[in-house]
Amino acid sequence: MKYGGKYYNYLLVCPRKLWLYAGGLGMEHASERVAEGTLLHETSYPSRSIRYEELEVGSVKIDFYDARERVIHEVKMSDRMEEAHVWQVRYYQSVLERIGVEGVTAVLEYPALRHTERLGALTDEDRGKLEAMEKEIDRIVQADVCPAVPAGRKGICRKCSYFDFCFVGEMSDDGREHEL
Repeated sequence: MKYGGKYYNYLLVCPRKLWLYAGGLGMEHASERVAEGTLLHETSYPSRSIRYEELEVGSVKIDFYDARERVIHEVKMSDRMEEAHVWQVRYYQSVLERIGVEGVTAVLEYPALRHTERLGALTDEDRGKLEAMEKEIDRIVQADVCPAVPAGRKGICRKCSYFDFCFVGEMSDDGREHEL
């Protein structure tokens, strides 16, 4: 397990964010959005920690795991980046599979939206995609130069913990320069 689940998530969200995070520039600690997500995680299912456990396997940290039913529960604020969430959880399934836990399914939970997305067990196609994703992660994190800010994504980037870092010096919509 070379990487944690965030790497798979960030690969699909933004290669620049992945490269910065992999290089040790973690901005999550200063992000209000991350703090909101943590609060949502802690308060949405208050009795869950009694029934399920938070599980750490190497660099992987799973929100809630139902060992009896072999179900990963991952709590997210918004489904805006659902594909990234799916592949983060698929990676978690593969990690559990590698340590001998077969047939793990998953539930992505969006409590603020009152929505859940159920994922079946890994398929050979999923395993192949995860392998290709790991190679792409290797390529990005080993690059000497930070990837450029993706064009046309400023609206999506606004809620990102790296927003100020990426857009410092640019003019905001109200004509003021972004500053750190």
